[in-house]
Amino acid sequence: MAHLFADTKTPHILLVKTSSLGDVLHNLPVVSDIVRHYPGAQIDWLVEESFAALPKLHAAVRNVIPVAMRRWRGKLLSTATWREIAAFRNTLNAQHYAIAIDTQGLLKSALLMRGAHGLRCGFDRNSAREPLAASLYQRTFPVATGQHAVERNRQLAAQALGHTLEGQADYGIRPPAIARPAWLAEEPYAVLLHATSRANKLWSETNWIALGRHLHKKNIRCILPWGNNEEQARSLHLAEAVPGAVVPPHLSLNEAAALLGGAQAVIGVDTGLAHLAAALGVPTAGIYTATDPVLTGLHAGRCAVNLGNIDQAPDVAAVIDALQGMAAC
Repeated sequence: MAHLFADTKTPHILLVKTSSLGDVLHNLPVVSDIVRHYPGAQIDWLVEESFAALPKLHAAVRNVIPVAMRRWRGKLLSTATWREIAAFRNTLNAQHYAIAIDTQGLLKSALLMRGAHGLRCGFDRNSAREPLAASLYQRTFPVATGQHAVERNRQLAAQALGHTLEGQADYGIRPPAIARPAWLAEEPYAVLLHATSRANKLWSETNWIALGRHLHKKNIRCILPWGNNEEQARSLHLAEAVPGAVVPPHLSLNEAAALLGGAQAVIGVDTGLAHLAAALGVPTAGIYTATDPVLTGLHAGRCAVNLGNIDQAPDVAAVIDALQGMAAC
């Protein structure tokens, strides 16, 4: 594929990874790999509108092209929806790419990419999450399953662009420059991400309270973010039992990134914000109770660790030990 860039040092590349929060984060190392081999590359990213703030955290992403598939699906009879769809198509059609790479591997992402001008690449039938997606690409590549999503994304992009992978995954992001809010005192804090999408992924409130009290004894204040009314109620309930704990106002994605980036540690269940904390290089302990973290858990390393598995929730002592093991991060 190297011949695509023979006449330019600034190839124009489109990355397609639309959702969810964790999946989008897992694609960020692809950007770092690209600019390592093509420092002048112009990189655009097609992403679901609710996650558009994430690619913008990487300085090498030039343009973010938002799409609103989730919102449009519920309003297909609306004239305003079809105007938005037309505007999206016009935006995509106005760009001319040397190559477009879909690391989502779904039929919907492959269909979205059909409007892009450039060689459309993706996983082959045996590698894509939805094999039918492979029929919509112009060039496909095999990538072994059974690997973490970060490495699968990197390997697909490396094959499509014709370079060899080097070194560890580099997310390449920094917390956004947002002023410290008044509710966040000037003292060390840990973020406890207790909320997740399914009830069987939750960690017991008894465990969270025990962990929070342990952190309080270490002079570390606990911050309990939330995303909806049910989560807010749980945050308030936990805060009543953990001395000094803070329940913040509802946070935007950028505000959450800034909060996570300044934390001493982040402890979270299977949720996208835990992946964001790990991507920011913050000591992060991921708690898994209903899923196997091998393929889509935190991209574990010196400052990130996965605990638990299907029907194997870790106890509080294991989490405390993990935090102590990451103290040098």
